[in-house]
Order: sequence, then C-alpha cells, then structure tokens
Amino acid sequence: MTSVKEQEAIRRLMVFLQEWDSAHKVARSHILDNFIKSNDSKTEPELELEFSQGASLFLARLAAWLRMTYTYSTCLSKLLRSIGIFLSAASGHRYLIEFLEIGGVLILLEILGLNYQKEDDKRESVKLLQLIAGAGRKYKELICESYGVQSLAKFLATSNSAEAQDDTQILLDSLGHSNPKYQNQVYKGLIAVLPCASPRAQQLALQTLRVMQDMVGEAPTAVVEPVLDVLCSTHLQVQYEAIQLLKVLMAHQVRPALLGGLVALLTPPWRKEFTFCSETAKDPAALGLKEPKLVYTQQAAAAKIVGVLAKESAEVAEKLIQMKVVHGLMVAVGNLDHVVSQRYASISLEYFVHTFPFVEECVKNALGPTLFQHFMVSRNSCPLIGKSATSIQNQIWESIKIHSVPECL
Repeated sequence: MTSVKEQEAIRRLMVFLQEWDSAHKVARSHILDNFIKSNDSKTEPELELEFSQGASLFLARLAAWLRMTYTYSTCLSKLLRSIGIFLSAASGHRYLIEFLEIGGVLILLEILGLNYQKEDDKRESVKLLQLIAGAGRKYKELICESYGVQSLAKFLATSNSAEAQDDTQILLDSLGHSNPKYQNQVYKGLIAVLPCASPRAQQLALQTLRVMQDMVGEAPTAVVEPVLDVLCSTHLQVQYEAIQLLKVLMAHQVRPALLGGLVALLTPPWRKEFTFCSETAKDPAALGLKEPKLVYTQQAAAAKIVGVLAKESAEVAEKLIQMKVVHGLMVAVGNLDHVVSQRYASISLEYFVHTFPFVEECVKNALGPTLFQHFMVSRNSCPLIGKSATSIQNQIWESIKIHSVPECL
C-alpha cells in the first residue's frame, strides 16, 4: 500500500502529464524551458525521483511529439535538448532503448536532410546521434544501417555552421572507430565530402581520413583523385591537411598514383592554361596581379608537396625524379602568371639540384651556365622571384617551350 507521500507524488506527476497533454504549442515550449532548466545533467535515479518513477512516461510523450512535428516544429531545438537530458543521464540506458524503439535514429537522420530546418536544430540532432553512437558498437551499426553515414556526410558538406560541422566530424570519427563492419563505409563517406564547396568540411574530412587510415588498412584507389583535386583550394588549412594525409598515404599502394598525379599537376595543358604568359612577359608590372586560376593554385600546391615528400624520403625523391618531376618544376618556375607557383617550384627544384648531382648537371645543361648561376645565387630563399628575375623566368619559359630540357629530366 502506497504512503500518503507517494500518493501525492503520483498525483503531481499525473497533473503534470495532463498539463502537457492539454497544452498548446506555446505552453509546451514553456514546459520544455522549465524542464531543461531544472533537470540538465541529472542522473537516471534523479530523474525518476523527479517524476515519481514515471520519467519514461514523459519521455514517451516527448518522443511522440517529435515524431509528429519534426518536419514543421518551431521549438524543435528545445524538444531535442529535452530528449537529450534523458539519453545522457547516467545509468539511463533504458531511456535510450525506449527512444530507439519509436524510430528515434531515423527521425534524427531525417531532420538533417530537411532544407528548411535551422542549423541549430540539426546540430541538436547530431548531438543526440553522438549519444546513441557512444552507447556502443551495436548502436553505431544501427546508425550506419539507417544510411547514417550518407546523411552525415551530406550535412557536413552542406552545413553553414562551423559548430555543426565540428559536431558532425566528431560523430563520423566515432562511427569510424570500434565499428569494423562499417568503417570502410565511413571512410568512403568522408572521401565523398572532399569535392564539396565548403573549405571547413574539406579540412575536417581530410583530418578524419588521416586519423582513420591506419584502421582501414590499404587505401582504396578512389582516394587519389579527390585528394589531388582538393589541392586547388586557396585555404591554407585545407592545404595543410591535404599534405598531412598525403604523407600518410605514401606508405600505401596508392603512392605511385599519387606521385604521378602530383607531377602531372605541375604541367597544366599548354594552350589552355598558359595563354597569358606572353602577355605578362610584355608587361612585367602585371606580374602576380592577376587573380590566380584554380589550376595555378593546384600547380603551386603540387610544387610545394613534392618538395615536402622528397625531403622526407629519399626513395620518394628518386621515384619523383623517374617521373620527370624536375621538368614539371621547371615548367612551374616559368609560369609568369603565378608567383606562388614560381616560389614553391623554385624551392623544391633547388632541393633536387643540391641533393642529386646528376639533376644539377641536367638542369645546368638545360638552362645554360648564366641562367643556372642566377638560379644558384641563393640556397635558402626563392632565387627566381621579383622584378629583377622577370627576364630569367622568361628565359626558362622559352627554354621549356622549345623542349630544350634533356631527357634525363
């Protein structure tokens, strides 16, 4: 037989639930505000004490309202935060089960795909998915089985909120760990993010791919083209993460394809990409003032990266030489329309010249003694940049145009 105190607690619970059931949208919003303020960070026993052992009754109502209104609700963020109090409650695993039984994962993923929902609402949805994934491997598998990787990758690529993108990256990283059945799916989902227009998403995707690489094992060939394409980004953070990933990929079977791709980027198609070189030569004052084409940015990044990779591994350096990287670097040095390409190519070329005597001899034969002496004038700075170097660059350009580079390069 229940005590008077217990009966009073049950009566208060029933009054609260009836108030919720009869409340309109604005009133329910106020109830949610009070609930969040009073119960944030509470444990399962504390929630049960608050609701007289009937907390699941309120969670069921929240879940039902979410299922009915998530496509048009104006207080979706509050509703998701309220559900999050239950899912994050210590010792509250049963709340998680109850939420999943009503199709909670599918609802949360669908919210991410609604174009008219606010970014804050979608971020709260991602946070709930983080809580679900954090409950264990089988819950990570449930998210992946519900096409969660595709939904999350798309949201990462299209979101306008840096905070939401960060939370999504954390979730994808979680799904990629301790989830062997679907880790390759997560890896491929991150690759699919790389061609997007968001630099932040590209940066986070590259970062997560690098972290996951050791777990995935052998890198798929599908990673080669997207990683090389992302080098056209003008954002330094993206370039940095691309370099770090390329360093890791050098230990895998895709290394020859990546190195070949980098060398190819040093020499864009002649007629399409170097049509303005003669114009720049006529007007040295215009040097570096043109808006760089994406292909020039890609060329500059490739020139920088081949130098970085060569310095880290003599084996890689020799492989690059076999792929005629020196010829490609000379092409980039002669690109009068993009100072950055000249700078990075000059630095990388100088490394090959100083490290490999036969490269030095071949470059000297290609440029001639006078031009080669100008090139060697400085070991620690870019030797071919500046107005005084315009004629030198022009000579390099002319030597390349008439195919005077020896076969050894």
